Amino acid sequence: MSRIGKLPIPVLDKANVSINGQTVSVDGPKGKLEKTFDNSTKIELTDGEIRVSPADSSRHARAMYGTVRSIINNMVTGVVEGFSKKLEIKGVGFRASLQGNLLDLSLGYSHPVVLTVPEGITVTVTENTKITVEGADKQVVGELAATIYSYFPAEPYKGKGVHIVGQYVRRKEGKKSA
Repeated sequence: MSRIGKLPIPVLDKANVSINGQTVSVDGPKGKLEKTFDNSTKIELTDGEIRVSPADSSRHARAMYGTVRSIINNMVTGVVEGFSKKLEIKGVGFRASLQGNLLDLSLGYSHPVVLTVPEGITVTVTENTKITVEGADKQVVGELAATIYSYFPAEPYKGKGVHIVGQYVRRKEGKKSA
């Protein structure tokens, strides 16, 4: 049995949850999220709590119900509080700018990297080097931050590149001259 899967999900005051079969819809001040799950889990809303349990005793059902519980918990948290990732660009001439829903990254390549910001996600750029990605869907926020990071990951010698704030980048010593 999953220790996480057994825990009930409290429905926060500002969230409206509706369950229609295997489809869970959550609405709140930060947005609306909807997700459909497979039939391996049972999802029930009772007394302001959502409970997830395996539909049968199969290995797949037992493996999935903790995951489904975590996804629904992130949906409820996301529409009420939201999720955010902070990134910082370091390097001479490295900068970011935002034009509408296009994020323009100058990362030392011969061409700028232009990224389209998905619907429901807010990207803010401050000081031309600090990027904040915010939204209700934890998966989309993390995926966009990982995509931005993947264009020029922080390199260990000079520290140039895109850094995720709070992530440790091990610095290496450069080549020694004799």
